[in-house]
Amino acid sequence: MATATHSAGSEHAHQPGRGVAPLRAGKGYSFLLRKLHSLSGIIPIGAFLIEHILSNFEALKGPAAYGAQVRFLNSLPLVRVLEWGFIFLPLAFHALYGVYIALRGKSNVIYYPWAGNWMYVTQRWTGYIAFVYIIQHVIRQRFMGVSLPEHPGAAFAKVQHELANPWMLAVYSIAMIAVCWHFSYGIWLFAAKWGITPGNKARKRFGYVCAVVGILLCGLGLASLYAFVGPNYKNAPEDVPVTYLAVPAHAGAISFEASEDLA
Repeated sequence: MATATHSAGSEHAHQPGRGVAPLRAGKGYSFLLRKLHSLSGIIPIGAFLIEHILSNFEALKGPAAYGAQVRFLNSLPLVRVLEWGFIFLPLAFHALYGVYIALRGKSNVIYYPWAGNWMYVTQRWTGYIAFVYIIQHVIRQRFMGVSLPEHPGAAFAKVQHELANPWMLAVYSIAMIAVCWHFSYGIWLFAAKWGITPGNKARKRFGYVCAVVGILLCGLGLASLYAFVGPNYKNAPEDVPVTYLAVPAHAGAISFEASEDLA
């Protein structure tokens, strides 16, 4: 009976190679740092962003209401521990490691102009904008000029003076849009990376939810900026007694006069 035979050289020539190792999100510390970076964008930074925008929305009620909100936040127990442990330090980690990730990545929208690539590029650049804006905002509003923790009634006037500069108003407006975009798309990325939205259909539906969240937060933020530059509270007092009950926006002039009487 005839049998097929193969030479050793032939078998060696057709032996499949090992191929390329599968791509992974990261190994060791890299994987852990990326997970922490993703998580920190939601908790605590995302939670703080929502609180910050809602607190600033109190500006629509006038200087007294805005000052009362600042006083309330600074009267929380262990407020400085909360400020550094849940805001400044996580924000510094998220921002610095985010810049590190972005600088190591490569944009290929020229050759592959897909939606996902454009999203990646936009997320990277809005992160840069947020990084620069937050640094100057914290320095100017928290550590320069009148100290708001000790003088919460001066909060409205301090922001109003800064936004009186048209360039600063433009910076704040652009930064508000960039930060809200970065956060809303960050929510979508977090859900995808952590397996919360498995499958294209779930991710697409959740994308609409994230878009609504981003638009809503951005609308609240831009409305807050208008409160400082709009006609209702022009030339706000330098310091307002925060114990005084704020009146509706259309009676802003009355609230100023009453506040000055109580001073």
